[in-house]
Amino acid sequence: MQILDGQLVSQATKDELRLNVGQLRTEGKKIPHLAAVLIGTNGASETYVGAKVRTCEEIGFKSTLIRLDEDISEYKLLNVIAELNADPDIDGILVQLPLPKHISDEEVINAIDPSKDVDGFHPISVGKLVQGLPTFVAATPHGIMLILEHYKIDTKGKHAVVIGRSNIVGRPMSILLSANTNPGNCTVTLCHSQTKNLKELCLQADIIVAALGKPEFLTADMVKEGAVIIDVGITRVPDASKKRGYAIKGDVDFTNVSPKCSYITPVPGGVGPMTIAALMKNTYAACLAKN
Repeated sequence: MQILDGQLVSQATKDELRLNVGQLRTEGKKIPHLAAVLIGTNGASETYVGAKVRTCEEIGFKSTLIRLDEDISEYKLLNVIAELNADPDIDGILVQLPLPKHISDEEVINAIDPSKDVDGFHPISVGKLVQGLPTFVAATPHGIMLILEHYKIDTKGKHAVVIGRSNIVGRPMSILLSANTNPGNCTVTLCHSQTKNLKELCLQADIIVAALGKPEFLTADMVKEGAVIIDVGITRVPDASKKRGYAIKGDVDFTNVSPKCSYITPVPGGVGPMTIAALMKNTYAACLAKN
């Protein structure tokens, strides 16, 4: 069993981007610029956005953090996005989800200029992904593909089971794994809460991507020997023995599943770090399109 170290792959990705940005600077070309919009004071969102801004600084990107009050109207938020769309120095726009209940995710995502949609959520980005055209890919699935590529995991002709059908992870992941690419070329089964024979399907899988948000859902009796396991889940579970009062758990029962695997991502330290690295790659690509 080998650990798929997301920290290691993330650092390698960031190191490469730092060199690329240095080259742009030497050539007097435009430097990538990411604008992040944070609404309210959600603790997890603060953490995520803070990490993204720090990563921009680390690799030499420019970044702008726009903080807005929780009670901002949807109309005013859309105006902020329109201003960012019109700013030629901004390459990527990130509106941190989740949004307050009075604001429509769909309206906000659709308002972002597709050429700056580094989150890969815009319908045009998703449509291009489905058609196999160059586009921005949602950061978490993109990050997973970077891990598979880094470790040279053979995916051609393999049976991949994706558990979870969200637009952020499950659906795009199933498209990427089935694409005529390397990594890719899998036969993919997309499973969800209504799937009847989930255990049987998982036992057939050479690759399992668990992205349903249920701690330790995937157990050892659902995994065949030698499978590749990608754990996307990250849930805080109360744990009085921990100083923070909680433990971070993935969607996979790591202790019991890992001995059966050929490869597995840990939680934390697996897919999580790759999400930010993939976002940075998207922002760099958006900038290159202008240079």
